[in-house]
Amino acid sequence: MRIATLVVGDELLNGEISDTNTAAMGRALGKLGCRALEGRTIADSEESISATLQELASRYQVVLVAGGLGPTRDDLTARAAGRAFEQRLVLNDEALESIRTFFQEQRLEMDPRNEKQALLPQKAIPLANPAGTAPGFVLTQNSCRLLFFPGVPAELEAMLECHLPPLLDEWFGDRPPMGERVLKIFGLSEPKTESMIESQPLPEGVTIAFGVDHPFVHLKLRAAGDDWEERLDQTEVSMRKKLGDFIVARERETLAQNVAAMMKQSGLTLALAESCTGGMVAEWLTAIPGASTYLDRAAVTYSNQAKNDWLGVSKRILHEHGAVSEFCARAMATGLRQATRTDITLAITGIAGPDGGTEDKPVGTVFIALSAGDAEQAKRYTFGGTRDQVRRASACMALEWLRRYLIEHQRR
Repeated sequence: MRIATLVVGDELLNGEISDTNTAAMGRALGKLGCRALEGRTIADSEESISATLQELASRYQVVLVAGGLGPTRDDLTARAAGRAFEQRLVLNDEALESIRTFFQEQRLEMDPRNEKQALLPQKAIPLANPAGTAPGFVLTQNSCRLLFFPGVPAELEAMLECHLPPLLDEWFGDRPPMGERVLKIFGLSEPKTESMIESQPLPEGVTIAFGVDHPFVHLKLRAAGDDWEERLDQTEVSMRKKLGDFIVARERETLAQNVAAMMKQSGLTLALAESCTGGMVAEWLTAIPGASTYLDRAAVTYSNQAKNDWLGVSKRILHEHGAVSEFCARAMATGLRQATRTDITLAITGIAGPDGGTEDKPVGTVFIALSAGDAEQAKRYTFGGTRDQVRRASACMALEWLRRYLIEHQRR
């Protein structure tokens, strides 16, 4: 099945917001054993949208389109679709009724401009939106089916879940079942990951691919056929034997979620001292229900004075070695543990950039320390990338330290 995706919106191209819709459509297709062969992002231009729709419809069997179905002047997708396939826009009664019903159910007054969302190409088949005002719609152009969805991420995901499976079953019911499984790897590069598994034989019909979601490498296992799940189970077992503890999560899991589960299971308590990450580790952990069972407190000690006042880092260490040093990281972790009497403390201090680096300590220099009853350790890292990438890599590495400690704690 030849499938393409298209997302529409100036805000995606100028960097105002990140494009999560391409990923959402990819995940929805993956659950159904399909994948897109091409993904496009395009501006809010009627001419450009129209030309792109014509091109994609000439080359693909299915095109998923997200965005540009709102009530404002810059929402041009329906009009561009009509222009592309020579269909005039008409007020679709079914679409209009679904919009009015949404406002009634939400007990909101409908703005007259929302009627614009019911103006669809003449041959469009409307798709109900269970999460918002903008109806989607389906158009058929020669041998291509085009599915149009709103660009609001929550609405898009709700509509993909509601409409995509039955439509693909109706159109391509004889397609072989197919599945994908993603293993998330931390601490290895793509080439290193590949070199560690390249000698591992794969079950018949299983293929692998790689992707990067900084700072993780994604190992994608794919199989087709009625027994795809069994073959992926078998492949995952063999990959885990090769990669071991470098696999930190799978599918929609996150490193933070798995660390949180391990902390709750261990019965241990935790305190955090963060400098360059600004509370990122604490934010990730507290976003997961149940953090209060193990997380005692978290301190963002950005200044030297805060490190001295709250964590007991001596002025001598700060003067002689600096706030970004192994000595300071160790003192942050041990000082916090003495103050809190928690089982484990983690400390992070570094230079996230883009300024502040020196020859001895360039931007990306980060020290992490862990203090526990049976372990005291600290290490220097040099992370590359933007400020956000350095902070994210630092927070992930701190969580990885905690995960590795908990694995060893369970084994003892």
